[in-house]
Amino acid sequence: MILYSTKNKDLTADLKKAVLQGLPEDNGLYMPEEIPQLPANFFAEIENKSFMEIGVAVCKNLFQGTIPDQDIEGIIERSMTFPAPLVDLDDHKKVLELYHGPSLAFKDFGARFMAQLMGYFNQDESKDLIILVATSGDTGGAVAAGFLKTPGIRVIILYPSGKVSKLQEKQLTTLGHNITALEVQGTFDDCQALVKATFLDKETNKHLRLSSANSINIARLIPQSFYYFEAYKQIKDKSKPVVFCIPSGNFGNLTAGLLAQKMGLPIDHFIAATNINDVVPQYLETGQFHPKPSVRTISNAMDVGNPSNFARMANIFAGIDERSTWNNMLSQVSGYAFSDEQTEDALRRVLEQYQYIMDPHGAVGYLALETYQKTNPDTTGIILETAHPSKFKEDVERVLKQSIEVPERLAELAERTKQAWPMTTKFKDFKTWLLSTQQ
Repeated sequence: MILYSTKNKDLTADLKKAVLQGLPEDNGLYMPEEIPQLPANFFAEIENKSFMEIGVAVCKNLFQGTIPDQDIEGIIERSMTFPAPLVDLDDHKKVLELYHGPSLAFKDFGARFMAQLMGYFNQDESKDLIILVATSGDTGGAVAAGFLKTPGIRVIILYPSGKVSKLQEKQLTTLGHNITALEVQGTFDDCQALVKATFLDKETNKHLRLSSANSINIARLIPQSFYYFEAYKQIKDKSKPVVFCIPSGNFGNLTAGLLAQKMGLPIDHFIAATNINDVVPQYLETGQFHPKPSVRTISNAMDVGNPSNFARMANIFAGIDERSTWNNMLSQVSGYAFSDEQTEDALRRVLEQYQYIMDPHGAVGYLALETYQKTNPDTTGIILETAHPSKFKEDVERVLKQSIEVPERLAELAERTKQAWPMTTKFKDFKTWLLSTQQ
């Protein structure tokens, strides 16, 4: 499997280098040089396949012999250990529950797979690999759980102070061992900027082996494509066009869906659902991509003002010029943005109408699908419910005026002691800390 940089197709890497390096030298993002389609009989027989079998088939299709089949099967068997059930709201709206993993968020799929894949590639190295992770909420918890006690790998998580929920913060800051958390006095975009600057700094890379577990790493996107196939498998009536609605922050989840579509999954359309951090919906409306500082909302994992994976989306839809790229994307992706007030109203309406409790991110997805289906009613819409509502307990209980049960594996974190290093948004401060504590 060969991958190239979104900034320069001549800058290539094999899968091992792309996964362990994270970013190309030119600060682009790695993309597969070839995305082969799965055979027709795979889809004809998909209802008889387990989730693990789907993951193995997708990996074999993409990796093209880079990793022996038995090793792929082992990686999948150790990482894909929880389900992704599809729940009906009504005949046209369904919810794909992606929160049944250890950290109660969809990012468990990517983090656990990545930990296994990196461990596989790193097993013969004598020097520790340091994973840098910027998080707006769920990524850090999933990566911490996925990489905990992985031999030869240390994880450093950067999160914005005061901008993640209390339980999310406990997931980042209480595990210890090979997991270290940095509380950054800024936004998620500041955290992400520190990570990117570190990868581009020659002195730091001279002394440390670095990689990333954010969705800028292709190893995060590959397993996130699995559950699009798993959702399609569970649709009973496949005669209607299938539409996926994705609550979106850094747009890795939507990009993973585009990879699944490229592999032949019959997805008719994608809906990018955002809160007021609406850079991509604005692009879809105007054709102009203008990053801006992120604004805090109750759907905090989507508080991203400069989504990294937009570069991959633009690459997938690339035309002969910017306008044709925009038109190509418009043909496959619609975008909608909603306020906190609208999100809270949706939480109440979904509970009243369907007796179903969503988290704030899922509620944004519900609003976007509802809007899309006003003009596209004869579709099967699938909302990606990306996190358990108890991760946003205070807001959800305030809005719904009822208590939310917290799963035991999350509730037990409340009693643990937070351990986090304070950090400024200045790269020189982070670099000094990194070099002094990791050598």
